Amino acid sequence: MATNPTDRADPAIADDTRTRRAPAPLKRGGRPSRVDALKLGDRILDVATELFLREGYGSTSIESVASDAGISKRTFYHRFHGKAELFAAVVHRIIERIRPPPGVALIEGATLAEVLRRLAGFILHAALSPEALALHRLVTAEAARFPELARTVHGEGSTGEATTLIAGLLAREFGDATMPSAARAFAAQQFLDMVIALPQRRALGLGAPMTAPELDFWADDVVRLFLSGCRGWSVDGAS
Repeated sequence: MATNPTDRADPAIADDTRTRRAPAPLKRGGRPSRVDALKLGDRILDVATELFLREGYGSTSIESVASDAGISKRTFYHRFHGKAELFAAVVHRIIERIRPPPGVALIEGATLAEVLRRLAGFILHAALSPEALALHRLVTAEAARFPELARTVHGEGSTGEATTLIAGLLAREFGDATMPSAARAFAAQQFLDMVIALPQRRALGLGAPMTAPELDFWADDVVRLFLSGCRGWSVDGAS
């Protein structure tokens, strides 16, 4: 049977067909790239954060985290030894998120009062963030059954850093002779408690949440009362 010339393959096309390579098949298995590994880690922590803060520590299972993250339990255990380690990672990430951005000068100010007022603003912003409040509710609700939760939050928290920073400022202002290190550490802890306690209680539902102007007045009053107490203590201690 004769072949229509138009049906014949063009030599150039035939040549191109022979030399053109098929797309390489997608690789399956093996170790994920660093970017993929980071994305997977973020997905697991996103899911775990939502479940812990919504359902509580006791009601959140590894199975539910793996299922919601779309991974196997084997993949989960390649990254975390168990629920306690996962919770510690969640707490660490929450705290890193509510810290002041890198490069922000925490102790800017011409006077101690100005520096403390600046710190009070950062402390309130962190303590009253939605994730920090949700974490506080979680630990408060489940501390009796899981006392290790409070230890995890305390261990990952920035309270120790803040008290050390404030104690250092007091040492620079008052000196060892008038305010010994133990007194400075105590005063620094009291400052944190004074700044956080009432605004946090009200944000948790024990009263109306404080407005932005109320928080500003609150921080101003705390700094003024705190420094008044420190100066009075240093005078008494030096006499």
